[in-house]
Amino acid sequence: MRKGDTVSEEPLENLVHEGQTFPPLPDFAAQANGTADLYEQAEADHEGFWAEQARTYLTWSTPFTQSLDWSNPPFAKWFADGELNACVNAVDRHVEAGRGDKVAIHFVGEPEGDTRDITYADLHAEVQRAANALADLGVGKGDTVAIYLPMIPEAAVAMLACARLGAPHSVVFGGFSAEALHSRIDDAQAKVVITSDGGFRRGAPSALKPAVDAALDHGDTSVEHVLVVRRTGQDTAWNDRDVWWHEALEKAAPTHEAQAFEAEHPLFILYTSGTTGKPKGIFHTTGGYLTQAAYTNAVVHDVHRDTDVYWCTADIGWVTGHSYIVYGPLTNGVTQVMYEGTPDTPHQGRWWEIVQDYKVTILYTAPTAVRTFMKWGADIPAKFDMSSLRLLGSVGEPINPEAWLWYHKHIGGGRAPIVDTWWQTETGAIMISPLPGVTTLEPGSAQKPIPGISAEILDDEGKPFTTPEQVGYLVLTKPWPSMLRGIWGDPERYKETYWSRFGEKYYFAGDGAKYDAQGNIWLLGRVDDVMNVSGHRLSTAEIESALVSHPKVAEAAVVGANDETTGQAVCAFVILRQEFVEEADEPGEGKDLVQELRNHVAKEIGPIAKPRSIMIVSELPKTRSGKIMRRLLRDVAEGREVGDVTTLADSSVMDLIKTGMTTD
Repeated sequence: MRKGDTVSEEPLENLVHEGQTFPPLPDFAAQANGTADLYEQAEADHEGFWAEQARTYLTWSTPFTQSLDWSNPPFAKWFADGELNACVNAVDRHVEAGRGDKVAIHFVGEPEGDTRDITYADLHAEVQRAANALADLGVGKGDTVAIYLPMIPEAAVAMLACARLGAPHSVVFGGFSAEALHSRIDDAQAKVVITSDGGFRRGAPSALKPAVDAALDHGDTSVEHVLVVRRTGQDTAWNDRDVWWHEALEKAAPTHEAQAFEAEHPLFILYTSGTTGKPKGIFHTTGGYLTQAAYTNAVVHDVHRDTDVYWCTADIGWVTGHSYIVYGPLTNGVTQVMYEGTPDTPHQGRWWEIVQDYKVTILYTAPTAVRTFMKWGADIPAKFDMSSLRLLGSVGEPINPEAWLWYHKHIGGGRAPIVDTWWQTETGAIMISPLPGVTTLEPGSAQKPIPGISAEILDDEGKPFTTPEQVGYLVLTKPWPSMLRGIWGDPERYKETYWSRFGEKYYFAGDGAKYDAQGNIWLLGRVDDVMNVSGHRLSTAEIESALVSHPKVAEAAVVGANDETTGQAVCAFVILRQEFVEEADEPGEGKDLVQELRNHVAKEIGPIAKPRSIMIVSELPKTRSGKIMRRLLRDVAEGREVGDVTTLADSSVMDLIKTGMTTD
């Protein structure tokens, strides 16, 4: 078994409180897609319910006859004898139905005035050429393609073109480093990489292509070609394998006949941080994933195709961008906004200006963003007309009640319901969330599993309970259509990671949870060695190995500490190699070294992983068996009284660390 892939059994803490509630407004409830009878239908016939959603939301080339095949748990098959094409569902069928002139994407680039409105017909034309261009480069069914792009329409086009060809895509967040990109390209054995010269970030071009060149500078590589989108026009180093995107599309045939693939054909791989430090390639297949992405976008986000303008602010490199920018909304034929830049470029009201200009009706964003806006002040959104907003959503981490109430009042005008959604890269789509036309909202709680999903909370012994305020472990108890089908190339790791903690009956999500007196579920964050920073999952092991790769570092321990802006922040404790100890062995020393180490982590993994704080220590708290007790380091990082130290090999270590924190 891989060390570190199991979940720690440290006790969880109750970090939340409850307050006022918000019943659905009658006008909203009257027009809502998600209705109370869905719960009853799903309860009465789990498989039949999902078959109905698959037929309602998708177009099948070959209809399926079986819903779920669970004959080989934990490997599920949904709608396995059916055939379809994900791109046809997201693009072609809307054009064929006469909605080609409808805007699919309102693109807003970061530079002011840089906008494009892309209709479904435009998208159809672009995707066909892109599919042909990829085919011209030798990409076919089953070949993997890595995508490393900024938030530009070509990212969606690239994903859809891959889906059209049956080539699983592996999108890597544009903020990841060359090393992180290399490990993901290598694991997926990508045949082609699609990137750009750069993107615009905080008012300036930010290069992307050099990271691809560095990622491929490792001797043997599976990559045969690199397709490069010209976005910023900056100078770009060129290699024999490189091809300009625009030139490839110009040369490509304008039409492409899409073929149908079996429902269980892999649609994409998405790498997420594993607790071993080796990223896990979570892979999703086509029919079940698309069903649940479209269904949840309809019943949770309440999108109405003909009247809504939807905006999910996630990056395409995360699962939220896959499910709720590309596959869910486009399959539902919705008009949406895609924004390239940051919320404060060129001013702190940029998002609200976009809401006002495009009359956005549905906004789906992360609690980190909401807390940042709270810091900036309510006077900024107050300058803009946001009366078009009718629903707000939250994703990536639990939203604290204070942020929920601020979001509701200052962004939603006190009238837009908020759907606080819990799900994961692994689940593929929303699992626990209010239905906005049904649920009485409780700020801070994701509330109940959506219709079709079954979840329970288990105690330390693995027994379900419903006692209010008791903290336990969230598990999923029935297969669901958009569930991951495994870890790419490593079925044993899949079983060990998700299905071993409480036995094969339960998918263990890795999150702590509790019920309140009303039976609502409150998520309490991760209980393993994975942190949630600004809604992005980061592995402590991956950051520790980045720190230890620095020549001055002998050993490192990383914990996630609560942070009021980002949810969790990276805090590192580092032991230096003996010959470098003198750089930081006196009070006031070591500031330059700490900065050097922070920058090193950013280079190895990406800026998102840069530690908020690094403390140079002489020892780390370890059990007699040598296991680092991160729980104690978390106590220190969060300024709490240090917990039980009886299992430490040397209990004086914590006194030294606490003293260091106060004199730092």
